[in-house]
Amino acid sequence: MKEALFYKQLTDSKVQCVLCPWNCKIVPGKVGICGARKNIEGKLYSLIYAKVASMAVDPIEKKPLYHFHPGTKALSVGTYGCNMHCGHCQNWQIAHVKEIERQTGEDVSPARLVEMARETGSAGIAWTYNEPTLWFEYAYEGAMLAKKAGLYTVWVTNGYINLEALDMMGPYLDAYRVDVKGFSEDFYFKLTGVRDFKPVLAAAERAKKKWHMHVEIVTLVIPTMNDDEDQLKRLAHWIMDTLGKDTVWHLNRFFPCLEYQHLPPTPLPTLEKAKAIGLEAGLKNVYIGNIL
Repeated sequence: MKEALFYKQLTDSKVQCVLCPWNCKIVPGKVGICGARKNIEGKLYSLIYAKVASMAVDPIEKKPLYHFHPGTKALSVGTYGCNMHCGHCQNWQIAHVKEIERQTGEDVSPARLVEMARETGSAGIAWTYNEPTLWFEYAYEGAMLAKKAGLYTVWVTNGYINLEALDMMGPYLDAYRVDVKGFSEDFYFKLTGVRDFKPVLAAAERAKKKWHMHVEIVTLVIPTMNDDEDQLKRLAHWIMDTLGKDTVWHLNRFFPCLEYQHLPPTPLPTLEKAKAIGLEAGLKNVYIGNIL
């Protein structure tokens, strides 16, 4: 375990985690909503520091990042937990795991992670598979070492992070591949448990404008949930107006999973319609994915 960054000590040995917008107040012996940060005798600790649950060498296009070092490979790592609770999560085995403290994983120090990236011929490191925000201490140290070693750094994220934490990571992060899952508070709440998705938008804008990260957006288009023209148009115009016409927007096909097995796969005409909406809004790089 490692003492966490971004928390406040309160009265009666309580703490408040301020890493993400949940801003959890945690009594001794308990964890926050993510399950990965625990109050131990009035101090907040990460339960997942250096604990790797999944690792692979992936083409960068698989993140997906289409306009960032194409043709290269990234050493991709993930751990346990998430600060959203999506009912369709493809990585639910690690993201939705209970009792994270008891989970086993390979201990990989930040320095060893950089060595492994070099040994595998990877051009960079991607923190992915689960939400890297709650792995902050590990990702931060690893990103600093990776940059010194000449490797690129990537977060594959849901974007639910407080700006102060993003600003600390900013100098060491090259690419920010973020899910903007829809453009409705009701939809976000139903899918993720998070009602206010404005912090996701604010973080993406901050990553692009303040830290000059390469930002690509992914939206999984789910039938009857976020495939209506109103949401798609508002999202497309937000990307265009806030992040710019060259920003990549990935429109991915949904397949039945977990709590949403009753829904059909996204019809291809729906994805084509969404792509047309993006192009009509002025975006130059709109891609349909997950169709094979």
